Amino acid sequence: MTDFSADAVRFLIGGGLGLIAGSFLGALVMRWPRGESIVRGRSKCDGCGRTLGMRDLIPLISFMLARGTCRACGARIDPAHAWMELGAALIGGILLWLLPLPAAALFMVAGWILLALAVLDARHFWLPDALTLPLAAIGLTLGDWVLPAPLMDRVIGAALGYGGLFLIAIGYRWLRGHDGLGLGDAKLLGAIGAWLGWALLPLVLLLASLGGLVWALALKLLGRPVDSATRFPFGTLLCLAVVPAAWFGWISGLPG
Repeated sequence: MTDFSADAVRFLIGGGLGLIAGSFLGALVMRWPRGESIVRGRSKCDGCGRTLGMRDLIPLISFMLARGTCRACGARIDPAHAWMELGAALIGGILLWLLPLPAAALFMVAGWILLALAVLDARHFWLPDALTLPLAAIGLTLGDWVLPAPLMDRVIGAALGYGGLFLIAIGYRWLRGHDGLGLGDAKLLGAIGAWLGWALLPLVLLLASLGGLVWALALKLLGRPVDSATRFPFGTLLCLAVVPAAWFGWISGLPG
């Protein structure tokens, strides 16, 4: 088998695994905020309540064949399902193509968790501990086998990431009398520090902050009011900043 063929097979396998993971993540970001069980109960149409069959649950293909609507009632299917499946497939395919096992598997899990957190924060301003804390734990434990940053750098990164934003959140509340930064953001930055190490945290924050400025500019261009009361999904911006920060750390040779 040529190198090109082997790479294509790895990409397809990773993409297939990502489609399966994305199908679960799509259900997670839809059901969890509504207080519904993620593992119990059959998938159903949000419009008419019809239980979905196997032909309705093929990742991406079912969505495209049905043109994004329920076959029974014609109700629009939330495109978050398809976007989660596509995003998870790209994460799985690219990582298994670029990295050997077991590093690829570990980074895929991290990428899928970050994808779920980014969507949950963008849609609901929610960063559940049930995702951020395992992300941090994996980085501080299994990360020893695949991550370039030494364990102590990652421990310091977790402590500084969480502690820094925690102090900012507490200080803002003390000065302004209301919350300006959620503690979920602090826990997420701590989890990111547990993977990247302390040295890349300033870059992550810089990129996320620049993303916030672009977000605000986009809202203004759309004619939406932007003031001190406008909420921004900073956790989503932190998740998006991880990839360029990690890439910069890799090409620059930083330990984190």
